[in-house]
Amino acid sequence: METATGVAVTGVAQQDAWRRRVLPPVEQVRPGLWSIPVPIPHNPLRYTLSYAFVTDAGVVVVDPGWDTPQGRAALADGLAAAGAAVADVTGIVATHIHLDHHGLSGWLRETAGAWVAMHPAEARTLPARAWRDEHSANDPAWLRGHGVPEDAVEGLFFAETGIAHLMALAEPDRLIEDGDLLPVPGREVRAVWTPGHTPGHLCLRDTAAGVLLTGDHLLPRISPTIGVHQGRDADPLTAYLESLAKVAAFAGDEALPAHEYRFRRVPARAADLIAHHRERSAEIVAVVDRLVAPTAWTIAAELTWSRGWATLQGLTRRLALAETVAHLHHLAASGTLTPDGETPVHWRR
Repeated sequence: METATGVAVTGVAQQDAWRRRVLPPVEQVRPGLWSIPVPIPHNPLRYTLSYAFVTDAGVVVVDPGWDTPQGRAALADGLAAAGAAVADVTGIVATHIHLDHHGLSGWLRETAGAWVAMHPAEARTLPARAWRDEHSANDPAWLRGHGVPEDAVEGLFFAETGIAHLMALAEPDRLIEDGDLLPVPGREVRAVWTPGHTPGHLCLRDTAAGVLLTGDHLLPRISPTIGVHQGRDADPLTAYLESLAKVAAFAGDEALPAHEYRFRRVPARAADLIAHHRERSAEIVAVVDRLVAPTAWTIAAELTWSRGWATLQGLTRRLALAETVAHLHHLAASGTLTPDGETPVHWRR
């Protein structure tokens, strides 16, 4: 969802490319730190900005991108522009496991022999772990539990035949905790745990370089999806708001996001996103007050969506439901709303 923004754009060429709907250039954003766009197929985000720390001892790649032939070629070409090759990659860090970030990690590890690292909370959400032996039964039940009508369940259900590629996502060789230093020779790059968009989302801070690699946690123009999925993430929105306050302390850093373009004024952007979620929460409370015994599904249908609820289908409608549930859980945690404990769950003041 697009939100108001008070950022100062620093990735001018990236913003120009975004407006022209083309891939931005490969850029050296700091000595030894390169930004490499990797295309995302059939997606409005268009590309992931992968980052490469290039040293004499090897290359550490952050979020290599979506695994397609075009994505592999883009990553290889970007590394070549940085004076390196795929074979030089010694390590891979996933800010989180979504396909547009972690998809290429397996191929890159197989090709270069590199280690793969992520936060332990993120590793626990890998589909091969989290969905083993239970996804097919639990997913429709989760949807019905939030009021999805029977004739809509099939269109939102993640069938096993459609998630086989997710089950093959690369397992980590290393786990990175909050505050850990990354094994990047000659640099002090520290992990900042920022749960919300996913449970184990990481930002990476290079203090000497004055940069914060923000993954999807902090983007210059849109709000990342904050959703509850199959009941696993009890209150991701509260975690996200706390994580925004955490990175707001890095006022002097330039933000290097995984999408769109680089920017400054991290505290202002964090404040924008906090305000956005407060406004959404207020809208949800107003809908609950207006409806009789609403479920998450009927509440979501009444909310303001950038393209309108009627145009959301399949995955986008499911994500809208997941975002609504996240706000409801946040409002329950704050004591504003209460679920009735029935199936499906109804909400009230």
